[in-house]
Amino acid sequence: MSVEVDVDESDLAEMVEQVWESYLDPEGVSPLMQNYDHDQPTEVHSSVSITGAWNGHVVYASSRAAAQRAAAAFLAMEIDEVSEEDISDTLGELANIVGGNVKAMLPPGSQLSLPQVVLAPESTARYPSAERISGIYGTWEGEPVSISMWHASAETKEEGA
Repeated sequence: MSVEVDVDESDLAEMVEQVWESYLDPEGVSPLMQNYDHDQPTEVHSSVSITGAWNGHVVYASSRAAAQRAAAAFLAMEIDEVSEEDISDTLGELANIVGGNVKAMLPPGSQLSLPQVVLAPESTARYPSAERISGIYGTWEGEPVSISMWHASAETKEEGA
């Protein structure tokens, strides 16, 4: 049975800001600029699922250019040295870091899955019986980035069972 949890947008924004400051923009010269555009196009995404006391997903999505830039910053590489594997590893780790922070705010008994990375638009992802409950949407150096939370409701799961 999934419990209701109040991890709100300001909590998520704080988590994302910490990730940006720690891994992607430690010098503070290129922050994620929020624009609240839920429908911005993304080309790649990664997610982790949380199950147990609370059931849902944390999804990181961005343009390929932002993903490449993130991998370069995260791995301390030049942008032209970044491979597809570097992008995939970095996207998975970003979803894992934010997902781990979300899990830390949940009641005991929640488990975090391994990251799933798809180098395809977020719109290709399907989370049956889940609805988006929160998200941070913005641009990073002019490229779209979003981090969203999806909650799988107990009522929807029971209907589909």
